[in-house]
Amino acid sequence: MQFVSTRGQSPAVGLSAAIAAGLAPDGGLYVPEVLPAPRALQAGTSLADTAADLLAPFFAGDVLAEALPSICREAFDFPVPLRALRNSGDHVLELFHGPTAAFKDIGARFLAGVLSRLQTGKGRDLTIVVATSGDTGAAVAAAFHRQPGVRVVVLYPDGRVSPRQAHQLGCFGDNILALRVAGSFDDCQAMVKQALADRDLQAQVPLSSANSISLGRLLPQMSYYAHAALSHHAQHQRRLNLVVPTGNLGNAMAAVLARALGVPIGQIVLATNANAVLPRFFSGDPYQPAASIATVANAMDVGAPSNFERLRWLYQGDDAELRAAFRAFAVDDVTIRATIASAHASDGELFCPHTATAVKVLQDLRSGGAKGDWAVVATAHPAKFEAVVEPLIGEAVAVPPALDALLQRPAHAEPLAADYAALREVLLR
Repeated sequence: MQFVSTRGQSPAVGLSAAIAAGLAPDGGLYVPEVLPAPRALQAGTSLADTAADLLAPFFAGDVLAEALPSICREAFDFPVPLRALRNSGDHVLELFHGPTAAFKDIGARFLAGVLSRLQTGKGRDLTIVVATSGDTGAAVAAAFHRQPGVRVVVLYPDGRVSPRQAHQLGCFGDNILALRVAGSFDDCQAMVKQALADRDLQAQVPLSSANSISLGRLLPQMSYYAHAALSHHAQHQRRLNLVVPTGNLGNAMAAVLARALGVPIGQIVLATNANAVLPRFFSGDPYQPAASIATVANAMDVGAPSNFERLRWLYQGDDAELRAAFRAFAVDDVTIRATIASAHASDGELFCPHTATAVKVLQDLRSGGAKGDWAVVATAHPAKFEAVVEPLIGEAVAVPPALDALLQRPAHAEPLAADYAALREVLLR
């Protein structure tokens, strides 16, 4: 299989080359030249087996094809349960049982397995540069920590991530460098894209990305949707509809691709915070990126979602058809807080602010008459957002052991101006 840029100005490359590059030379995102045909996928296997089966067509003919099952077994060694909620037909897909208590662990660990194999025998270290709005950076840092031949540079918006997220980002040391940027996530993301497109820099410092712009992050994220939907369909003979909280659109894009490959997924509804670029587009306005707004659901504070390019590619640039296929709704901070408080008071449920956006959207869909089986995608453990959650529920949130171990480590992050020249200087060190 070959992969091309969403912008159509770069030559086709194989999967390994696309993952190693991160971003296409023309600044676009890599996508399959031809999407694999839908297939009959089987339920009942492990998550790792589901992933290997689902991803096999993308790896066909690549040097990593034989290693795919091993990569999946290494990456997917924790549960991703689909748990029923109190209301009939409502579920939550829990993606936060990995080492940093966020769904980003799944894609990051898979990417680490891929790049570690591609780096074997290379004479120069690879620098992975990643922008994070909260969870991506810690997941990537944990996945690559002390991995030979790889350095990770993480950029995050100073003061716009939760205290525990910030601690995670700076607690690794060794081959992980955390940079707290005096700006927004969009500033961080723009700087990373500029670095990946800097050919002179790449000649001196080989670079790759671990953001959701990377195919190595995006493709494995299809697996948990496939595993949950296939199991649900086998048991109930009904498709599973999804409400996906989204910022950069990578997690939702993974669900969309899984459905295109034949996974029995029904509707996919997007939930955002007050950064309402996507809801405005799907309601009929032109697509118009905007400066991001700081919210309590900070990992979704994105005003220019990168993966929108991939979504448009999948619908061949037909915005009318794209709008007809999805709905997107924004949830403000007041409502997010109220949802967290009421879910705990009425049902004893604990949700992080991002998951709460999806919970609220599902509640509204049900009030509007939505039928069928639905799953809210839970992207992070509420303990990562104790400063938001605990005052709302009136009690402490138990910290998962893996997260607690990271919080016990000392943490440090270097300050950085929201300026590409400053980042370039750091990368050349």
